[in-house]
Amino acid sequence: MTGYGKAVALFQDKKICVEVRSLNGKAMDLSTRMAPQFKAHEMEVRAMVTSRLERGKVDFSLYTEQGEKVDTPSINIAVMQAYAQQLQAASEATGVAMPENLMETLLRLPDVVARKEVYEASDEEWDVVREAVSRAIDELMDFRRQEGEALSNKFRANIERIGELLRSVEPYEKGRVERIRTRIVDNLQKIVGVDYDNNRLEQELIYYIEKLDINEEKQRLTNHLKYFIEIMEGNIGQGKKLGFIAQEMGREINTLGSKSNNAEMQNIVVMMKDELEQIKEQVLNVM
Repeated sequence: MTGYGKAVALFQDKKICVEVRSLNGKAMDLSTRMAPQFKAHEMEVRAMVTSRLERGKVDFSLYTEQGEKVDTPSINIAVMQAYAQQLQAASEATGVAMPENLMETLLRLPDVVARKEVYEASDEEWDVVREAVSRAIDELMDFRRQEGEALSNKFRANIERIGELLRSVEPYEKGRVERIRTRIVDNLQKIVGVDYDNNRLEQELIYYIEKLDINEEKQRLTNHLKYFIEIMEGNIGQGKKLGFIAQEMGREINTLGSKSNNAEMQNIVVMMKDELEQIKEQVLNVM
């Protein structure tokens, strides 16, 4: 959900600049900074941004750059002179010395600096601004789409890699059961003076091996991999669902690791977890 968009418009002697930035976020967190003359339209701007961007931490800026004609505050010299005379008279009457920096003192007194009144943008000017806001959002959306395509390719590579690793478990799985059986029988035979029922042993072995069976986990993980791709190729706004699917994939991979009882299989599980962590880190970027 990261992105950046900027648009510039001209109105009379002013250049109007609109900037929109977005970062990852589970909900819409919008902060706005707008020139005073446009403040009356803040709710409209918020509605435009929220409806288009939906989620993320969004910073919106709307400001103007003045042309050759610059409206600056003016100094009322007559008022300043009157204040200076009064301060001089007060100093002589009271014996209190005049301020060392008289100019700085005078500039702080009321009405010495006349502030320009903030005007409210006309309908014509706001139409220009609204169009610029829309263009800035369009540019940010284009940025998001480009990022989304890159993420899609990355996710496909991660999912494909997990699938390859899952298939690579099969050779170790077949020999694993026989090794477990052989190890248990050999250990029993090493115990001197102990006789055991072969039928009972076979029943216990079946129970033990069933607890280590990973066929269900493999099937569920395969289904999750397929479902992840299906959702990713579907409609927008599926980021949270992809996050949930990634969590379910993690559960199956963890169970595979706990049942593996085999060094090679555990190494494969570690590699699968690495691919999954890459997905989890980036899925927050998905709308």
